[in-house]
Amino acid sequence: MTGATKRGGELFRTVLANCSARGLAIVGLTLATVLVARIGGPAAVGEYALLRMLPGLVGVLCVVGLPGALAYFLAGPRRNLPGLWPTLIAVGFAGSLLGTLVWMAAAPLLANVFFPHESAVMIALAGLTVPTQLLLTLGKTALQGLEDRRGGDVVIAAEELAFLPCYVLPLLAGMHGVAAIVLGLALADLVVAVEAWRRVSRRLGWTRLGLARGDHGWWGRPDRAIGRRVASYGLRGQVGGLITLLNLRLDFAILGAMAGPAVLGSYAVASKYAELLRLPGTALTWVCYPRLASVSETEAARTARRMIRPAMIGIAVAAIPVALLTAPVMRLLYGAQFGPAVDPARVLLAGMLLAGASGVASAYLYGRGSPGLNSIVLGIGLVITVVLDLLLIPRFGALGAATASTAAYLCTDGVLVGLLLRLSGRARPRQSTAPAQGTGVAS
Repeated sequence: MTGATKRGGELFRTVLANCSARGLAIVGLTLATVLVARIGGPAAVGEYALLRMLPGLVGVLCVVGLPGALAYFLAGPRRNLPGLWPTLIAVGFAGSLLGTLVWMAAAPLLANVFFPHESAVMIALAGLTVPTQLLLTLGKTALQGLEDRRGGDVVIAAEELAFLPCYVLPLLAGMHGVAAIVLGLALADLVVAVEAWRRVSRRLGWTRLGLARGDHGWWGRPDRAIGRRVASYGLRGQVGGLITLLNLRLDFAILGAMAGPAVLGSYAVASKYAELLRLPGTALTWVCYPRLASVSETEAARTARRMIRPAMIGIAVAAIPVALLTAPVMRLLYGAQFGPAVDPARVLLAGMLLAGASGVASAYLYGRGSPGLNSIVLGIGLVITVVLDLLLIPRFGALGAATASTAAYLCTDGVLVGLLLRLSGRARPRQSTAPAQGTGVAS
């Protein structure tokens, strides 16, 4: 067996394991959504979707792209930079505090726009999930950068599976509505975050929970120069990450504001079902990004180009049974009241056909130190999403939101694949094969 064949087989197994973890996460999310739907109906599902999305979005904005930068700076020799961990922890702590304050200050507006039947005080308390979501996200991306694949897969699966028991606890205690959802989300974040950071600590050999000074812990003086490098890469990358999140969830916010929580609840179910086809692409990005960041540009280009065709074919084949099963699955899991989710789900499935190939493209761009290029392309999709949402949602509701998102997905995924093919084609064997260093390529 050749070395290339061995690497290909090992990569396939790694991606399959990550897809399995994400599949378990989808199972956990589905079970939780079913329970929320059975208790509160489509409106409660809409509130649940918003509370899972909006606090995390605020937190990510306030940490200057730290989640995206973590994997890059922890891949290869960059992880040994003196003062790196104190700097990362300082940025994360400051961003968490800022995000919580911003959420609480905006609580009256958020309640008026997205949660008209809830008090501003209750929505302000939901701001407590800003730091818990950040703690979990940073732990997960740290495992990605450290290439702890098994640990990363465990956390990916657990972050959704943990919500169900953590949601049941407040229900048994007599809580209900948004209060139970918020408490369940916060508890689930904390439980899984503790496990994620335990694995990070073990991977790095931290002593006394990382409180040891020097290069073997996170306690120490932050380095401003490293902070600027992290922020520079992180902001360029996070623009793309933020735009991706907005492309996936901005329709939630617009639809919720224009059509109400009940319509949003049906659409959230449709969206999550369709995103089954996005799992392989997300797994490819997760697995390949730190790998491509730690090898030569020539090898990274060769690896990425080799993965494009099977990624496209695999998604196209998987789309057929997923589309055929849409109506039976919706009726079985959620009941007749979620019948309006079937048509939007089928439209959204069409938008996922290039998701596998674009996952490879994003991993390549991030790995070669050019996250800004990824962000620019995704910005095009965001414009498409906003324009079409505003044009189509007032007339077609959830189906209009699905059409807008599908157009945005296909456009951005297609451009990303084209960009990968063009840039990787420029790589030549004569280029340096030294491992990538900490200086990213600006874009």
